[in-house]
Amino acid sequence: MWTACTVKVLDCLASTSVILKRCLRLGAAMAKSKFEYVRDFEADDTCLPHCWVVVRLDGRNFHRFAEKHNFAKPNDSRALHLMNKCAQTVMEELEDIVIAYGQSDEYSFVFRRKSNWFKRRASTHWPYHGIELISYIFFSCSTQRALHLQPLLYPPGFDGRVVVYPSNQTLKDYLSWRQADCHINNLYNTVFWALIQQSGLTPVQAQERLQGTLAADKNEILFSEFNTNYNNEPLMYRKGTVLIWQKVDEVTTKEVKLPAEMEGKKMAVTRIRTKPVPLHCDIIGDAFWKEHPEILYEDS
Repeated sequence: MWTACTVKVLDCLASTSVILKRCLRLGAAMAKSKFEYVRDFEADDTCLPHCWVVVRLDGRNFHRFAEKHNFAKPNDSRALHLMNKCAQTVMEELEDIVIAYGQSDEYSFVFRRKSNWFKRRASTHWPYHGIELISYIFFSCSTQRALHLQPLLYPPGFDGRVVVYPSNQTLKDYLSWRQADCHINNLYNTVFWALIQQSGLTPVQAQERLQGTLAADKNEILFSEFNTNYNNEPLMYRKGTVLIWQKVDEVTTKEVKLPAEMEGKKMAVTRIRTKPVPLHCDIIGDAFWKEHPEILYEDS
């Protein structure tokens, strides 16, 4: 299923290589022309070396996409699992990613400090650069997987940006910011949709009811009016999803044939494989980072 994404990218890159070689043969004289000075106007957008490079994707017009495809409110578990599966595929395609974090319609991919992926170019670099390739894989895989859930009226889209963080602490603060944002948004949405779905308020009335409320106020509304303890909501909704590389046991069926036997026997074989694994946990405190020190020190 996933190989189609890779094949299309590789085909494009192969075609590009042929075109570039042809241009080099035919246009060698142009490289020495008096017009070459215009290249001096190109900005150097290389990301700083020895820094964490984060590529963050955000859904484009996802509110409309969710409405058109009847996503459950406040959270659609199928859509979230779809996003996580697509992000896992991105990590498997691009092994320089050491950790990823996702919530709602966004995902952040963190490249290791020493990564030279796409020469650390931040902006568009023909034919593909970081955001475009990740968006392409993410888009293609999300479309393919979604087709197994329900027919798509139109495919999802993603915007992206590249941000550089110079230290371990600033990277941890960035990921903490995204998880704090997940908590704030999900708490609001949980109360907002409870007021609409269970109390019969209109979206405008629910918004007015929640205007100026603090987290404690929202928790109180959920508990006193809807008998809901927010702390019992699924961790994937409250904490988002963290993807890290872990060794897992993978069971496959293999045919084993002994010398004295005419026919082989099929046996279950367990092998250890390193793959991106989803976790739903707190990453703001120190416990997560103490348990997984290899994330920040993988290339020291």
